[in-house]
Amino acid sequence: VQLQASGGGLVQSGGSLTLSCVASGSIFWFDTVGWYRQAPGKQRELVTSIALDGTTDIPDSLKGRLTVSRDTAKNTVFLHMNSLKPEDTAVYLCNGRRASFDYWGQGTQVTVSS
Repeated sequence: VQLQASGGGLVQSGGSLTLSCVASGSIFWFDTVGWYRQAPGKQRELVTSIALDGTTDIPDSLKGRLTVSRDTAKNTVFLHMNSLKPEDTAVYLCNGRRASFDYWGQGTQVTVSS
């Protein structure tokens, strides 16, 4: 199953954005589907993930500014971010995890201007 990310772009500080991650097959093939991000010179970090049972994982530093949801009929996971800050600028990568193995989609660039 392959993952395709989209929805990135340029947004002003304080704005919002929704990213989409579409799976070529059922998203339930994965144990979790989520998003990571990587800024230049920084390590890749978890943004959020959603498990088979719908449980979500959001780091404390990002809670309150994002929501993750899915449309199972469209095999799509959505990441909605609001109150964006320049430090949110990064390449956002769609991730699927199955049996401790990571599957990666291509990234989508999010740039937040101040």
